[in-house]
Amino acid sequence: MSIGTFNCPSCGQPLTLPPSFTGAQVQCPQCQNIINIPGQSVQPVTPQPVTPQPVTPQPVTPQPVINNPVAGSIGKMSLAASADTGLNTPTRQLFNKITDEVAKVFVGQEELVLGTLVSLFSNGHVLIESVPGLGKTLFVRTLGHVLGCDFGRIQFTADLMPSDITGAPVFNMKTQEFTFHPGPVFTQLLLADEINRSPAKTHAALLEIMQEHRVTVDGESYKLDPPFLVIATQNPVEQEGTYNLPEAQLDRFMMKLIVNYPTEQQEADILKQHSQQKNLGEVLENEIQTVSSPAEINQAIQANADVRIDDALADYINKIVRLPRQWPQFYMGASPRAGLALMQGARTLAAFQGRDYAIPDDVVQIALPVLRHRVMLTAEAEVEGQQADQILTDLIRTIEVPRL
Repeated sequence: MSIGTFNCPSCGQPLTLPPSFTGAQVQCPQCQNIINIPGQSVQPVTPQPVTPQPVTPQPVTPQPVINNPVAGSIGKMSLAASADTGLNTPTRQLFNKITDEVAKVFVGQEELVLGTLVSLFSNGHVLIESVPGLGKTLFVRTLGHVLGCDFGRIQFTADLMPSDITGAPVFNMKTQEFTFHPGPVFTQLLLADEINRSPAKTHAALLEIMQEHRVTVDGESYKLDPPFLVIATQNPVEQEGTYNLPEAQLDRFMMKLIVNYPTEQQEADILKQHSQQKNLGEVLENEIQTVSSPAEINQAIQANADVRIDDALADYINKIVRLPRQWPQFYMGASPRAGLALMQGARTLAAFQGRDYAIPDDVVQIALPVLRHRVMLTAEAEVEGQQADQILTDLIRTIEVPRL
């Protein structure tokens, strides 16, 4: 028994629906658009006279929204969420050593730690949004010491100039010549603290640096030594004295991570561990070991590029990236750079698990951090209070997961 027959609002395809579809979503078999079925029964549509066709079209029962078998992993970055664990490879051993050392000082926030390491080993950058006081500076300093990399920090303010980031030529009185003095960006782990408190011209100074890994001043280019990771933090845009980052700047970040308050137990551990006013420099020198080096990190980055991605998985990633461009709640979808970030991030996450192949679970774990800052809600969706993460989650659930 059906609840009625009606035409698809996009292509006019006649659809016949059974009673179980009431209040659900369906996908039109003709145009592939998602249709919301009302909670009440659909009244049959009175057929309109049409010109006879050689073949009379028969009503087609649409396919329901696909029950995504990896839906529970969407937006939850955790190696424990994946059941497919590989061999004890050098990359997996390195990842475990790094996380063990970081955990000695930095409590909780698994998604922040995992997302940052995935970006680092994928040649990407990270944007972190959180309120002040959640330990972002502590995390980056600890990570720099554990990795054996140089650490730099820039506090963004409203009067910060681009030359304060890149450096500038300084006149030498002895030689009567200008000598370039490098700015704080010449490092390997750069913490750009409260980046959205500076105007757009200062943000633009980071564009070439993040993409090209080089600085151009007065027509001369200076290369940055790899690895190079920018970890930018921003306050929620509702706070006073903040600027929205332009879309071109946001697209340069591989991931946007949302850091929330710790759990009750984690906060209790933080109070016990960091309430004695110990000098952080002494703690890092005496209690935290350096377990890696820039050369070893670069070698791991090159090895991660060899992780295999099946053609079916590549098509799955392509569908995830392209579908937001057609979704009614978004007026701007993700760029092709998002697809590249998903592919390389899936490779890195698989390598952390000791696998030489990626699986759909690797993709959906990083899908929200990769996409959430690249899509823009329509004005109507914002007024209704809809969230990009929830819309993206519903969107990914409609895409069929490949069987590898």
